[in-house]
Amino acid sequence: MGIDTLGIDTQEIAAQHRDHVLQSWSVSGGPVHTITRAEGIWLWDETGRRIADMSSLMVCANLGHGHPRIAEAIAEQARRFCFMSPAFATEPKSRLAARLVALAGREHFARVMFTNGGAESNEHALRIARTVTGQTKVFSSYRSYHGATAGAAQATGDWRRLGAEQGAGAGFVKFLSPHPYQDGWSGEAADAAATERALADLERQLRFEGPETVAAIIVEPVVGANGVIIPPEGYLPGLRRLCDRYGILLIFDEVMTGFGRTGTMFAWQGFGRTGTMFAWQGFGVVPDLMTFAKGVDNAAVPLGGVLVSREIARFFEEHPLPGGLTYSGHTLACAAANAALDAYEQYGVLEHVAQTAPVLADFLDRMAREHECVGQVRHLGMFAAVELVSDREARTPLVGYRSSDTVMKRIIGRLYDRGFSTFGRENTLHVSPPLTITTQELEQVLPILDEVLGWVDREMLPARRAAAKDMED
Repeated sequence: MGIDTLGIDTQEIAAQHRDHVLQSWSVSGGPVHTITRAEGIWLWDETGRRIADMSSLMVCANLGHGHPRIAEAIAEQARRFCFMSPAFATEPKSRLAARLVALAGREHFARVMFTNGGAESNEHALRIARTVTGQTKVFSSYRSYHGATAGAAQATGDWRRLGAEQGAGAGFVKFLSPHPYQDGWSGEAADAAATERALADLERQLRFEGPETVAAIIVEPVVGANGVIIPPEGYLPGLRRLCDRYGILLIFDEVMTGFGRTGTMFAWQGFGRTGTMFAWQGFGVVPDLMTFAKGVDNAAVPLGGVLVSREIARFFEEHPLPGGLTYSGHTLACAAANAALDAYEQYGVLEHVAQTAPVLADFLDRMAREHECVGQVRHLGMFAAVELVSDREARTPLVGYRSSDTVMKRIIGRLYDRGFSTFGRENTLHVSPPLTITTQELEQVLPILDEVLGWVDREMLPARRAAAKDMED
């Protein structure tokens, strides 16, 4: 039997998972690893093996695992009370709301609606936008993920929306946001060309749809789950201008990018490292609504929310909010979030990211130079992805969109077996470790990725190219 040092029967736990858990976005009943312990950047599984968490799980454990300050705050609040009705003020909720408004900027934002996670945050942001504007249509990008609840799933652009549409997608319009690499742009003028084309196409689409019928445009300032796609220079300011021109609200989904992930507290606030230069085109582009979750409390307890502008806040001082949740502003979650915000500040997490992000960036840039299977690497702060290709010159993805090919599962499995845990989508591998990772830990773990990419070069690319040639012949 697989009994670990804490007395957990890991074989029984794995069997219960296989037999009784519906696995999200996957076929249920397959093999599963059992995690028995987590500390810092490390996970321990049923074999007793130590694995580096190089994706912050789902890009949410920004402060690593088992943070003592957060654990102590949860325990202390639990001894007082765990939950209170949203109608009552509590010290953790009220204090957290004020702190979040201050972090986002009191000159722009005024109020928070608390939710239980990212999907609910986006769901309520859309409802708020529709209520304030009186319009129904929502524009969102095909290259996006906004959650799995009804409205958030409709706003999602990637294939995960398809099972939720079922004829219920009225009012949701998709557009193509720029992806300079996959769209074929290159050279010094690539950003300007990609931006001009994308904004012109979007404005044309808005005119066809009738901009007076559009409530909001929702985007991730840096596209997350679909491959850490950093928008070309000028794109986000252009979005802001379009929204202002047509009276449309701009929503930034910062569920993944918030709380230091890109090097600033929120991605739109500042700059981060791209390549060998410091530049961040999101600077100065302020959304009307901003959603958050994940890193707000280090995923210790489910929590999310929507920050709204001063103008929208004033609207709801005269009109009722058409929404609510039993657990809105859950006391235990808010206590955990206050402790997490303390940790971000007191441990100098943003300053630490500024020191360690160049180490990650330099390594990934080297991977792009040295490995045939790497088409492009993209990184901003501790938010990064490796795009895998079978042909670098043609930029042919190693795995096609919505492909049933198992090659990415094999690559991710090989990384895990060597002590490097991450996830991927289509033909991209995420590299987004906890923001607290040290330079020494990066230097210890990153060579595993180098080794596995070398394996892809040697073992997978020749077979892929031979198969492609056979198809041509």
